[in-house]
Amino acid sequence: MKKKTLFILALSIATISLAQEKSIVKDTISLDEILVKATRISENAPFTQSNLGKEEIEERNLGQDIPILLNFLPNVVSTSDAGAGIGYTGIRVRGSDATRVNVTINGIPLNDSESHGVFWVNMPDFASSTQSVQLQRGVGSSTNGAGAFGASLSLSTNGIRDNAFAEIALSGGSYNTLKTNLQFGTGVIESLGDFKAEFTGRISKIKSDGYIDRASSDLKSVYLSASFFNENTMIKAIAFGGSEVTYQAWYGIDAETLKTDRTYNPAGEIYDDAGELIGFYDNQVDDYKQDHYQLHINHNFENEWVANIAFHYTYGRGFFEQYKNDRDFDTYGFTPVELNGNLVNTTDLVQRKWLDNDFYGTTFSLLKSFERLNFIFGGAYNIYNGDHFGEVIWAKIGSTKPNERFYDNNGLKKDLNFYAKADYSINENWNVFADLQYRNVNYKVGGIDEGPYVIAIKDENNFFNPKFGLNYFTNKSNFYLSYAKANKEPKRADYLANSDIKPEGLDDIELGWKYKSDKFLLNTNIYYMHYKDQLVLTGALDDVGNPIANNIGKSYRLGLEIESAFNIIEKLMWQPNIALSINKNIDKFYEFDGELQSFGNTDLSFSPAIVASSNIVYQAIKKLKFSLLSKFVGEQYMSNIEHENSKLDSYFVSDINIIYSITPKKVFKSIVFSGLVNNIFNVKYVSNGYFYTYDDTWSDPNNITTITGSGYYPQAEINFLIGTIFKF
Repeated sequence: MKKKTLFILALSIATISLAQEKSIVKDTISLDEILVKATRISENAPFTQSNLGKEEIEERNLGQDIPILLNFLPNVVSTSDAGAGIGYTGIRVRGSDATRVNVTINGIPLNDSESHGVFWVNMPDFASSTQSVQLQRGVGSSTNGAGAFGASLSLSTNGIRDNAFAEIALSGGSYNTLKTNLQFGTGVIESLGDFKAEFTGRISKIKSDGYIDRASSDLKSVYLSASFFNENTMIKAIAFGGSEVTYQAWYGIDAETLKTDRTYNPAGEIYDDAGELIGFYDNQVDDYKQDHYQLHINHNFENEWVANIAFHYTYGRGFFEQYKNDRDFDTYGFTPVELNGNLVNTTDLVQRKWLDNDFYGTTFSLLKSFERLNFIFGGAYNIYNGDHFGEVIWAKIGSTKPNERFYDNNGLKKDLNFYAKADYSINENWNVFADLQYRNVNYKVGGIDEGPYVIAIKDENNFFNPKFGLNYFTNKSNFYLSYAKANKEPKRADYLANSDIKPEGLDDIELGWKYKSDKFLLNTNIYYMHYKDQLVLTGALDDVGNPIANNIGKSYRLGLEIESAFNIIEKLMWQPNIALSINKNIDKFYEFDGELQSFGNTDLSFSPAIVASSNIVYQAIKKLKFSLLSKFVGEQYMSNIEHENSKLDSYFVSDINIIYSITPKKVFKSIVFSGLVNNIFNVKYVSNGYFYTYDDTWSDPNNITTITGSGYYPQAEINFLIGTIFKF
């Protein structure tokens, strides 16, 4: 603990900062360019992207997680374990799950180093501290962290505000949801010698019972920042963190329960000796805390070079607690006991599975702009050290010793990357882009895992990821063509499930056209993503609810994405988007009914062929706006063999969002009222699930029969959230 404290004090932690453009826009000095320029792309870059600003984020920010707020972006599908967007949530882009979406905050990697996932529940209400979001679909430009196999998601935190402010936000709604939020800032302080300063903060609390039975969430978070800057230098320290206690809702339900009791939650089931359900364990919870620290330093030199360096540290710790029925003593190291003359070697018990991890490192970049050439050189070195262990805190039969662990292992990962990017304007019409990245990943796991059995994983990968692009500009159009290569190492769960697991490779080709006029915007692109040894979700889950993936040889995704915005009449705007795609395993083989069978070219799991969204915005008066947001997701399979039991039906849902603001003459600068009605047509739908198989070798010794099963995560029916923001 002392080492952690010294590291925090010494480095104060962070993210990269790149271009120094301190422009005052209204009441805010934008920090987007400073913190994220090295890993983001410009509007005219030869890659496919979507951008959200502060105002767009705020409109629907009533407590739901960031994946839910991004649900209406092109080719995005969001999911929620608890059904209503609070608690554990996830996102898929172009059919790729969250472990393949690279996420950074101010350029600092956010994905967990071992699972590759992002657990937004650990950062509740982070949207309130987010200035802007950029989603690059496909491989995109080089960034820090694990390779992007579906998309890169870049978040930048709130910029400096010129004037002092305070805000109180209150919202609540269905399922006893309640969110409270206080934000404050000093504005720019001018009297610090050569430097100016600004300090901001936020505290938030969110509670909800969830749509699914007992899927409650008790979430707290804090955000603090201190900025010191002058004409040439910016120093920014950021600390944010969260704590979550959520009742587990990742078990899902079977098809029959989906029909008869869609909100049923099997988590915490307690059975008597006769196998009858007698109740549920009250504390079947996930209890986790995570603290993030970032320190950003940016300097403009007289020769017009811009240098940036950042240091960061994340400390995560917590457990999930489970009631387990009729567990074998061998798994926990218990000694069998004799009761009434019988030898007993199973018991009901309560276990906790712990994570205790540190993630720290540095990122840096150098930027130089010439007359026709823009050049960036950057990189990062990050270390993850995580302990995994389990404890039994109560057993019905058998003895438990305090702090005795039935498994205990450690994961150590070191990630080094360098990249060089350049774009060159040949003339006013033509521009070329090149991006070269080298990445070295070293991963070790050792100790005792649940079973118990010894685990010893040691793997090192060296990846070279080139990217090239070409733009052609006219007065209102931009045509682009790009090629990008990505390589990615397996997750911890992949290594544990298959000792022969291999890294995966991706070649991504994007061809696009962007058109923009005063009244009309159109972005359209065709993509072809060809994979080698793609780690595709099998549809099954491991014992902690993480999706299991396996190498599948060759596969591809071919798609068309169209995004537009235009005024139907003066006060009525329509923002539609649609993605049409073919997502295939090539010549898929799978062992079924005891034989290795050829299934031909099959759909990739969790990859709908159609994903479409619509946002119709009516600005009734200057301070009153109505939005009708709709989402269609086509049918998809949860397996890679197109088994009928693994099919998720298509769904179409719509939400209504209302924003109204007033400007009182006293006390408040403004008061903003907002309302959100989700799923206004009360559709009963499922956005996520899992599929599994096992072989029945005992019913008929002469034949092997493969048994299939599915689990589903129902989403909430019609529900609402309302909120008010008081701005001082």
